[in-house]
Amino acid sequence: MILNGKVALVTGAASGIGAACARMLAEAGANVVAADINAAGAQTTADQITAFQRKAVAVAADVGDLGQIDAMVKQALAAFGQIDILVNNAGVTRRADIMDLTEADWDRIHRVNAKGVFFCLQRVAREMIPHRSGRIINIASIAGKGYAGTSNAAYAASKGAVISLTRTASQQLAKYDINVNSVCPGVTKTALSEANLSVRAQEQGISVAEMEKKRAEAIPLGRANDPEDIAALAVFLATPGARNITGQNYNVDGGIIPQ
Repeated sequence: MILNGKVALVTGAASGIGAACARMLAEAGANVVAADINAAGAQTTADQITAFQRKAVAVAADVGDLGQIDAMVKQALAAFGQIDILVNNAGVTRRADIMDLTEADWDRIHRVNAKGVFFCLQRVAREMIPHRSGRIINIASIAGKGYAGTSNAAYAASKGAVISLTRTASQQLAKYDINVNSVCPGVTKTALSEANLSVRAQEQGISVAEMEKKRAEAIPLGRANDPEDIAALAVFLATPGARNITGQNYNVDGGIIPQ
């Protein structure tokens, strides 16, 4: 119950890393706002949280739309009166070679992964500043640090933007005692990554099981992340133990990227 009395807003909370973050924050004592463009999925996550006696509400929100970001924050405040923690997780991608990416791909990916992350951070920071307190955890990716196995170049660029934003925002929000850090997952078992795995297997003419084995062999620790591996670090960064950590971009990748 180290986060007892805190309120966490998690975007992209319907599944994968976002759902794991929402559940683990609740297990640590926080009340949770589970936000996602997938309203039914967000509600499922909220129901899972209330099942173990924490408070949670689900909010439907497209983080690429500033009006919906504002509405999401207002609903969070109406439910709990404050936002202490933001896990800025919502993201999109698809498997594509650099020469196959289109303008529509670029716009879709950056609308959510870069624009959405920035404006969620900015809008929530407006609520944190008067209280001179807050934790913002952006979910980036080792793709933003040059991981060759990224799903596509536009995705890598969007996550590089998140890493850079984390550094700058941490410097400019520090005077309000708001900590800003990012978690950079490596290969993680989510519906999105498993779909990309299937595409890669098809491209190489091998089975999904063979592709999964090849993927694991390329990771020094020999295993892909579960979403909970990412959530564990996100929760730590929200706790008092991380009070003097800001502007950092932490890899959780089994040793793929050595920095």
